[in-house]
Amino acid sequence: MTIEGRNIRVKGKLGELSADIHPSITVEQDGREVKVSRSSDATRDRALHGLTRSLIANMIHGVTVGFTKALEVRGVGYRAEVKGKALVLNVGYSHPVEIPIPADIKIEVDKQNTITVSGISKERVGQVSADIRAIRPPDAYKGKGIRYADEKIKLKPGKSGA
Repeated sequence: MTIEGRNIRVKGKLGELSADIHPSITVEQDGREVKVSRSSDATRDRALHGLTRSLIANMIHGVTVGFTKALEVRGVGYRAEVKGKALVLNVGYSHPVEIPIPADIKIEVDKQNTITVSGISKERVGQVSADIRAIRPPDAYKGKGIRYADEKIKLKPGKSGA
């Protein structure tokens, strides 16, 4: 990890990440420890202190271990596959939906209904996963659509017969 003024750069076996730090926050490296301190006890500075600490911890975790998010495709005839540098989703539209895979993200599809998004940046993995889920969010009545693997959907009751 290197600190150059307001920029922090973290290198690891999986890659390299960098971030700019707010001027009211000070970051110091003491051997293997990283110390984050703030200039005052103002509410904004306290919030930035915690945010900066979390961002640095996520950067270190990302370049050493990485982050993954799993999505499930549920529905009759719904499936996903990777073709070249694009994720192709067949989720009930009249045409397949193609999503280009970013260079810093790795997407794998298991059994046509489980999508695994992985990468070194927690922010990028979460955003790509949210973009995929937004293509066809889970239906409130049948539960069909794309959902996170650990997401619980509370189904609404349908029409009751008269």
